[in-house]
Amino acid sequence: MKLPSLVLTALASLSILASAADEFPLVPAVECSPRAGLPNFFAKLKAGKEVKIGYLGGSITAQEGWRPKTLKHFQTSFPQAKVTHINAAIGGTGSDLGVFRLKQDVLDQKPDFLFVEFAVNDGGADPKQIFRCMEGIVRQTWKTLPECDICFVYTITEALVGPMLEGKFQRSASAMEKVADHYGIPTIHMCMEVAKLAKAGKLVWKGKLPKTDEEKKAAADSFIFAPDSVHPHPETGHELYLAAVQRSMKQIEALEGKTGAHELKTPFVSDNYEHAKMLPITEATLSSGFAKADSDIGKRFANRLSQMQRANKPGESVTFKFKGTRASIYDIVGPDCGQVKVTIDNQPARVVPRFDSYCTYHRLSMLQIGTELPDVVHTVKIEILPEQPDKAKILSQRNEKIDDPKRFDDTAFYPGAILLVGELMK
Repeated sequence: MKLPSLVLTALASLSILASAADEFPLVPAVECSPRAGLPNFFAKLKAGKEVKIGYLGGSITAQEGWRPKTLKHFQTSFPQAKVTHINAAIGGTGSDLGVFRLKQDVLDQKPDFLFVEFAVNDGGADPKQIFRCMEGIVRQTWKTLPECDICFVYTITEALVGPMLEGKFQRSASAMEKVADHYGIPTIHMCMEVAKLAKAGKLVWKGKLPKTDEEKKAAADSFIFAPDSVHPHPETGHELYLAAVQRSMKQIEALEGKTGAHELKTPFVSDNYEHAKMLPITEATLSSGFAKADSDIGKRFANRLSQMQRANKPGESVTFKFKGTRASIYDIVGPDCGQVKVTIDNQPARVVPRFDSYCTYHRLSMLQIGTELPDVVHTVKIEILPEQPDKAKILSQRNEKIDDPKRFDDTAFYPGAILLVGELMK
């Protein structure tokens, strides 16, 4: 699911323009900061033990690229060990969803080592929000699995590369570095060579790989990075990512780090999402028109949202109370989805479409209810509206069309889970 992350990339480009006004300090760019290293990971590899690597990230990690390439690297470099992996990558999502799904998608499977890749999809996020989410991921991991080593990895897009051409990390990576510094977590920016080629004028951000001799001759010394300036070609861009990890791992392995449990230090930010949780939507009060989504769509997303419900009649509602500071609904959007009215406490209701210009297919999404709320009891109601959004107009933003009117003619809502920083109240 590549395309939705392009929406976030557009937001990211806006964040670059705003960064000067934000005055957030950008970190000098280096490929690897080993810090306290990965002592438990390498000790288990060298001892020939079973080692499970978690890959938590967005669509760049979901690709058949740096994730399977680095997995193979560890398997071949340490043949005496049994190295497996957890693919916890979801396209178009950032750390603000990752921190909530971490337990289900990663920690319950007990990884020994965790890669975290969200620098692109967090490109438009407020650094304070990045602090809360990334620190939440660290603290949840070490609270549950104290000996699980962590490494942050950073990727890039054409829209985000500006600061790197000037020797600085992009804003999202710079924010993540603050969390990594606090906890001694090693980081790898997989795109230093990408930026070097771009600065030299040798990088083609967007293009097809040459196949014929004539096309190869025309490409000459150009390095064609990606088909869309975001998701690298496995044969080119992802090979640079692999090489960056290989070089960095040599540095990290050379450290004589202390094995054992990681220390949960005093929090970097007091409002971090250490206590973020995901609860099945069935914990809320559902009106009678909701039923478990057992169709092909429901089965397709069962590994992420096992209790996903579906309703499509106007007036059907989801209600719940919680005490806390943030709440969202983890759902899917797609061709048959409509729009909902969201009400929290006595605030004015908001109309939120569950349909966008990428909704020619179904994909995972997040319906934001409230953030940075006072830590008191809140009442939430989400109600299906009778009116459909103007789907033809929305699709036209990307030159897409309604191919089959029956596929699009509905007002469905597919809630699957409640995402909370707080506690559900009964």
